[in-house]
Amino acid sequence: MHLLCDIDGVHIPFPGPAGEIPDGFRTHHVTPTGYSEPVAIWLNPATGRLVLDLINRYALSPVWCTSWRADAAPLVGSLLGLPTWDHIDLPRLPLTTSHPNGYLWKRDTIAQLFTDQPLVWIDDDFTSADHTWAGDRTTTGVLTILIQPNPYLGLTAADLKATGLNEIAEWRSRARAGKGVRYGESMPGPADVEPLTWPPSFRP
Repeated sequence: MHLLCDIDGVHIPFPGPAGEIPDGFRTHHVTPTGYSEPVAIWLNPATGRLVLDLINRYALSPVWCTSWRADAAPLVGSLLGLPTWDHIDLPRLPLTTSHPNGYLWKRDTIAQLFTDQPLVWIDDDFTSADHTWAGDRTTTGVLTILIQPNPYLGLTAADLKATGLNEIAEWRSRARAGKGVRYGESMPGPADVEPLTWPPSFRP
């Protein structure tokens, strides 16, 4: 089972009205690809630890799903103390909104790449249409759990407690029994990690 993880609004919260950032976040300066000058970001290693605990607890295969793309691991993940993960090479669309069709702009790419694969997806920018999509996938046997932090706080333990993560064990049990799953007969158990099934960089 894969874990997709965003960065902005998840690991880098948005500043408040007066430019304030949540307690525990420290400012760093990084130079993203295409920039000539460093930009300020603020990180709290606690958000990295939450994600690592999630990965270890549920044996998830993590991948970055963020507009930081190839910069995610070296510029942000490393500062959070995270191992190097691959990233999804999201298309560079001429967007004026993150919901051009009423749902998160990343979703078409994700739906194409992970057609019949179960997901845990952390992003701050889902709409009700995205939650409906996840529910429909789950109903057909493809467990899809969306975790949506408050973008002004970043990922917290409360976000993980408020989701359907407890469904993973039940889903895997049903998968082993061949019930309610549309693909595969041998599914990973809690101690197993699902290998990636396409070439690195996840190009759509």
